[in-house]
Amino acid sequence: MLRIAVPNKGSLSEPAVDMLREAGYRQRRDTRELVLADPDNDVEFFFLRPRDIAVYVGTGTVDAGITGRDLLLDSGAEAVEHMQLGFAGSTFRYAAPVGTITSLDQVDGLRVATSYEVLVENHLRANGVTASVVHLDGAVESAVQLGIADVVADVVSTGTTLRGAGLEVFGEPILKSEAVLIRPASVTDDAVSAGLETLTRRLLGVLTARQYVLMDYDVPAHLVEAAVALTPGLESPTVSPLHDRDWAAVRAMVRRDQTNKLMDALYEVGARAILVTSIHACRL
Repeated sequence: MLRIAVPNKGSLSEPAVDMLREAGYRQRRDTRELVLADPDNDVEFFFLRPRDIAVYVGTGTVDAGITGRDLLLDSGAEAVEHMQLGFAGSTFRYAAPVGTITSLDQVDGLRVATSYEVLVENHLRANGVTASVVHLDGAVESAVQLGIADVVADVVSTGTTLRGAGLEVFGEPILKSEAVLIRPASVTDDAVSAGLETLTRRLLGVLTARQYVLMDYDVPAHLVEAAVALTPGLESPTVSPLHDRDWAAVRAMVRRDQTNKLMDALYEVGARAILVTSIHACRL
């Protein structure tokens, strides 16, 4: 069986479970379950702490896992990113009291508080900055006010929490993170198992189904070329003659976020009966 590590809690957990379920895999009904076998798909799931998943994958204890890019890099584990999963996006940045620091080189000689010690130390070293890194498990934004650090490095979404603590971000982002599927570093691209290839295809199908819709419309035959130029599809659109030979029916996959603009453009070209259908699953 393919052994897959899944986050057991936190912001990564529910989206990861939803994605695996959409991909056709059995998922647990009780959050107290730590191991779940899916013999129909020849897969076994292990529900682990998000921070530990990269370690288990890196040692080969499990064959693959879902975690955050930030957690992968901070772990120092012998694991590599296999596939981006498109959820749990975040930005990792430095912050300091308002008006005190504007660039990373000013951090030299200061104390930096973070929950991602390895990630921050590597980033500082790569930029030639020497600073003392203070490890905290949480509430990093309070570190400056409580006097144990001069700077913090943390995940930033809206920045509201930092501003509430009298801090502001500075410099370029340390990292842009999201959920990723990872595998052991010892497994090369051309040595990926059949089970992992199947998992990859299924997850790609879920991502595609979330990002694309099917668009069907009727268009006068002499305007088909103008219409399909707007909806070229992934490979090529399907064009079928209607009973009225002066008209054709067209079907194509289009990006979900472009749906309404394309419908407007197609209507202007002369298309009618424009319909949009969600995609439940697909393979490309």
